[in-house]
Amino acid sequence: MSTRIETLEFQAEARQLLQLMVHSIYSDKDIFLRELISNASDALDKLRLESLVNKELQADTSDLHIDIEVDRETRTLTVRDNGIGMSRDDVVELIGTIAKSGTAEVLRKLKESKDATASQDLIGQFGVGFYSTFMVADKVTLLTRRAGASGGTRWESSGEGTYVIEDVDDAPQGTAVTVHLKPEDAEDHLFDYTAEWKIREIVKKYSDFIAWPIRMAVERTNEAGAGEAGADTGGEATTEVQTLNSMKALWARPRDEVDQAEYHELYRHLSHDWTDPLEIIHMKGEGLFEYEALLFIPSHKPLDLFAQDGKRGVQLYVKRVFIMDDCQALMPNYLRFVKGVVDAHDLSLNISREILQQDRQIQQVRRRLVKKVLSTVRQLQTDDAERYRTFWKEFGPVVKEGLLDDVDNQEAILDIISVASTRDPEQTTTLREYVDRMKDGQDDIYYLTGESRLTAEKSPHMEAFQARGYEVLILTDPVDEVWVERVAQFDGKPLRSIAKGQVDLGTADEKESAEPEREQQQKDFAELLSWLAKTLQEQVKEVRLSSRLTTSPACLVGDTYDITPTLEKMYRAMGQNVPHPKRILELNPTHPLVSGLRKAHEQQDADSDVLGETAELLYGMALLAEGGELPDPSRFTRILADRLANTL
Repeated sequence: MSTRIETLEFQAEARQLLQLMVHSIYSDKDIFLRELISNASDALDKLRLESLVNKELQADTSDLHIDIEVDRETRTLTVRDNGIGMSRDDVVELIGTIAKSGTAEVLRKLKESKDATASQDLIGQFGVGFYSTFMVADKVTLLTRRAGASGGTRWESSGEGTYVIEDVDDAPQGTAVTVHLKPEDAEDHLFDYTAEWKIREIVKKYSDFIAWPIRMAVERTNEAGAGEAGADTGGEATTEVQTLNSMKALWARPRDEVDQAEYHELYRHLSHDWTDPLEIIHMKGEGLFEYEALLFIPSHKPLDLFAQDGKRGVQLYVKRVFIMDDCQALMPNYLRFVKGVVDAHDLSLNISREILQQDRQIQQVRRRLVKKVLSTVRQLQTDDAERYRTFWKEFGPVVKEGLLDDVDNQEAILDIISVASTRDPEQTTTLREYVDRMKDGQDDIYYLTGESRLTAEKSPHMEAFQARGYEVLILTDPVDEVWVERVAQFDGKPLRSIAKGQVDLGTADEKESAEPEREQQQKDFAELLSWLAKTLQEQVKEVRLSSRLTTSPACLVGDTYDITPTLEKMYRAMGQNVPHPKRILELNPTHPLVSGLRKAHEQQDADSDVLGETAELLYGMALLAEGGELPDPSRFTRILADRLANTL
């Protein structure tokens, strides 16, 4: 066999192109070993497929595997497979792609491309995975022979000016890539890649679920023992071949072939949570874009659930090769507690977070995952009330964030919401159950937001609704203040705050019969209302008689489209300077304090300090009754103390 040896030069721009791709795509130098193992796994997959299709192929497929070999003296690391291998033409076409295509035009396109998909396509043309080895190598040698061929090919380059390619006679089937490692440099995050612990760490993190065994020969020293006549033989060094990866890609196996213990073990590995998951979701997508997904809903919330830099739990794999942790493109923020793995079949390994955000296939997978998670929770709600209650207690406030961000799934989220209500002091209710219980003639879903259930239940706004037996939803999570403003209705029923606007719960007949009394009250209290509006003009926009109060003297309500005091407080805590809306003071005309104030106003000088202070007390009482904060607590307590002293 004639030996052809060629030394070829990179084009002028090739080195710059290589540096750009390596340093732009990879921030972690450990990636090089992941890429070599991934390439080896692909070669084994191709040989297995080729052997099934081509029965005449002369290739050994009895023990397909990947070997990692280390020589600490020469500081080399070799990744070897007995897969499909490459011909000389394949090497030039696949491995020498950068040398062939390193033109100024391609470099310019890669630099200037603003479209993420286009950038990915350009990157994918250059065998970037293989060339990531030059982050850690002074020189790379590749030896390969295609399965069924008689001769092999050797390729070598330092990744700079030239590369050498030659024919060889004695190459084994498959491909071996030998990396001549650079010196260790801690500052540059260049580790000792001949160290057993480091290799194990990388394989465990990135390649644990590769379908083929990844083997490495390791040295072990036996403990010193006693020989004949009690002589100390000393420790003996032995070499054993160990498989570094588990090869247990549970998501690729049918669910009926995986037991619960295996699922729980993987969940603990992914989440570092030693409790069992609440629910397991195993799904598979087929068609134009194939993927497997194995997701877990935890049984309790993680400590960083509400932390700004908290991590999400879904990992992305491509054909069992780990690509990235905390993959934000796969799961929306309101489902950030979901843990698991998504293994895509048709993505490039060289994919960035920015590319993922715009990838249509990933967006399609995301939509399917979200619908599956929400439908699983819905199923829990229907079939397993106890586990559903656990889920909602831990993750309900987070899920409701989706009502603000995910318009497409708003109805599905509303279906699984569970909230407190006045119907039961302990049990929560769904919106569907509320609607089914609505009174005849009731058109609105009534709710009240507040900082606690106790405060809401004791609020003056509740009085008329409790008196007439209307159920009111009690919303106490901070996010409730926002989503009820964004979501206009459920099942065609408008959501209406009982702390805003006018309230009139009477029937048509009741309203008609009560009309003369209301008109008389308006006349009787007209002067008092006018005087109070003027006296409290800095605090309120209007003073009017109330139809929502039965036992309290007064309450504060907002206009229909005003923000609530709690929401205003939230915005200010976030540094947003929102305007302070004045509210409406409503008076209960049947309360002794209000009727007494009207008589005192008729009999006394309206400008007297006593009447003015009484007006302040009335406003302050209304503010405190709803859990608000007094603008001047010391003045309020002083006036109150003086009044109490005068009554003794």
